[in-house]
Amino acid sequence: MNKFTKCNILSVVSVFFMLFMFYCCNTQKKIIKEPIKDKGADFIFEKLKKNEFQFEQLNIKLSANITINKKNNSFNGNLRIKKDSVVWISISPALGIEAARILITADSVKFLNRIETSCFSGDFNYINNLFKINFDFDMLQSLIVGNDFSLYENNVFKASVDGKQYLLSTLGRRKLKKFFNNNDDSSRIVMQDIWLNPDNYKISKIHLKELKSNRKLFAEYSDYTTVDSLLFPKKIKYLIITDKEKIEISIENDRISTSNSIEFPFNISNKYKKNH
Repeated sequence: MNKFTKCNILSVVSVFFMLFMFYCCNTQKKIIKEPIKDKGADFIFEKLKKNEFQFEQLNIKLSANITINKKNNSFNGNLRIKKDSVVWISISPALGIEAARILITADSVKFLNRIETSCFSGDFNYINNLFKINFDFDMLQSLIVGNDFSLYENNVFKASVDGKQYLLSTLGRRKLKKFFNNNDDSSRIVMQDIWLNPDNYKISKIHLKELKSNRKLFAEYSDYTTVDSLLFPKKIKYLIITDKEKIEISIENDRISTSNSIEFPFNISNKYKKNH
């Protein structure tokens, strides 16, 4: 076989391969688009809700890395949640020795610093001030487990296809009236995008943005594992951007379990000094 013939064969194979890939990509995109075209955003959102991680209590061993303006800190921890009630976190930087403990409820935040023998008690605004973005307990809980926010309007989304994923987008999603008062700063989400895996309708990414302040929050979920027949993300990345700060949090979840007998101990000894 001469050199000219070999070149021709390679060209034909290359063209065939490109046509095949083009056909596959278009076919896959067409398949993904069909539910949106036939049933709209409500169908996609219903699938999202149906496949959310459901629990009453949750216990997770994790490792995390936090970078604030390029300064890194790594630690191991234990995260426990009682649904719609308590988030409890124990932090151990090294050798399994607890350095700090945090207890978060819908209206309070308590922090115990074992290294400095100090403690802090405040309202939920401490979380907002810490991460420079408006949260409420429902949002925090949902972002931890990779679910959608449960106390907000559901009928405001538009659906589209972005690459090989579904994209649900909304402007001005509001908290349901029965869950907020007129002084609640977290009553409205200005911009929200949710990307969904079309194979399991689990959230792969969430973007939140406040237009006036240009504050942004990005969350990415991957490496889902099965817990009690439901999917839960083993890897999570958060990125919070403000005018002055960039906070990156990478988490690897391990030994994820649900139980109705989880405890949330938080006792403060008299020797601890109170910070305000």
